This record gives sequence, C-alpha cells and structure tokens, in this order.
Amino acid sequence: MKRMMTVLAMTAGMMTTAAYGHGYWILPSSTVLSAPQFVTFDAAVSNDPFHFNHRPLAIDELQIIAPDGSRVAPVNVGKGELRTTFDANFEQKGTYRLAIYREGVRASWKEGGQSKRFMGKAADFAKQVPESAAELKVSEIANRLETFVTVGSPSKLKTSGRGLEVVASTHPNDLVAGEPLTLQFLVDGTPTAGVEVEVVKGQTRYRDQKSGQKFKSDKDGNITVTLPEAGMYWLDADYSDNKVSIKQAKERSLAYVLTLEVLP
Repeated sequence: MKRMMTVLAMTAGMMTTAAYGHGYWILPSSTVLSAPQFVTFDAAVSNDPFHFNHRPLAIDELQIIAPDGSRVAPVNVGKGELRTTFDANFEQKGTYRLAIYREGVRASWKEGGQSKRFMGKAADFAKQVPESAAELKVSEIANRLETFVTVGSPSKLKTSGRGLEVVASTHPNDLVAGEPLTLQFLVDGTPTAGVEVEVVKGQTRYRDQKSGQKFKSDKDGNITVTLPEAGMYWLDADYSDNKVSIKQAKERSLAYVLTLEVLP
C-alpha cells in the first residue's frame, strides 16, 4: 500500500515516516463502553492495517491519559513475534487518549567508504554522528500515534500544540457510517494546508481493492471524509517542513496515525 507508514527502528524504537511499505497502529477491542471495564489492545507494524504480518510495535513510550488528565498504566503487556498486546482498565466516565509521540533524528553518511545510518534521539545524534561526516544527510522526525476509548458520554479533547495533530468535527468515538466528518490538521498548533492524508478501512486482505481514500488539507487545514461502512479505519497523515532544531537537518518529517471505529 503506497502510503502505509514505516517501520520501527530496532535500536531506537523510533517510529519513522516515508516509504518503507509498512504501517503501525494500535487496535482496541472496544472504543465505546457503557460502563467501566478493561479493554484489550493489539499493537503492531504490518503491511496491512490491523493484520499481524511483520513485527510487534514497541509501547515503551505509550501514554494512556484519563479524562481528568491522570495516567493509566497498561497491564498484562506481552510482546510476541508479530504483535504487542496489553490491557488497560478504564474506570472514569469520559474519553481516554492512548498516544505514542516520538521526536528524533535520522541521518546517513559515509565513513571509510561504507554507508552508515543513525536513527534515535537528538541528544544522541551529536555523540554518535561525526559533524564533518562525508555525504551527511540529516532530517528530524516527529510522529504521533493515537486512538481513543470512551466510557459513557464522550468528553472534550485537547491538542498539545506540538507536532502534527487533528481536530475532528465529530468526536472520534461518536462516528456513524455514511456521515461526513471534517478533520482539521494542525502543525505545532496552527491549521496547515498541504497535509497528505489517507484513510483505509481494515480487513484489506479480504478486498480486491485495497487502496483507501486520499486527501490533501485545504488552506484552513481541513479535509472532509465520509466513512461509508461500519468497522475499524486506519488514518495516516504526513507533512514535511523546514522547522528544524538541529543545524545539520534540512527537513522535518511529521506523521500522525489514528485508529477509528465507525458504528452502523
């Protein structure tokens, strides 16, 4: 799938954008609960949304944020060959945000005639990459992965003003098949044009046509999408700019991945 997002670097656990042919995601067993209870999650990197066929997703930086702003720790965490699994107990009324946000640096250069690569935190970049390295290419990365779970009635969601984020016209846990949904994409808190977005319904392995709907945000950062059928959807948004903090970097790559459940 052309715009399915990338792999996790084994050494740094860093989600990266670009065309490596794999997407990453977190899949909840339920997104809407009538009463407090546990939800089970799968997390993986794969060729197709919500199908385990490549490798597990590291969740060491996962945050589960309760409606009152407190944090919930995942329990029963297990890492297999193809997926990571965990549970979380949702006790408060309102909406929980599950998110992984990672910033970092990727670089390539030549040393002694051999190609070298780095992918990791900015603090480690200066220690591990020679400043005068031959053919040095550096870019910054800011990637966000999210999904939401609501107990009872949905509660208001806030953005952080950092990286690529989305504001939905309809709460993510209140989506109904066939109804239009407007999504506004923000970069560092500002509505941004030119964000490339793809929305793919799950179970692509059972369809002849696997490609999803593709969009580009308008001058106000908006796209409008209609999710035609009930089911789980994978949203991938990508954007790049030159707002870098490391002098060797020429570009910043931003990504946002969202799992949505649409009800009949």
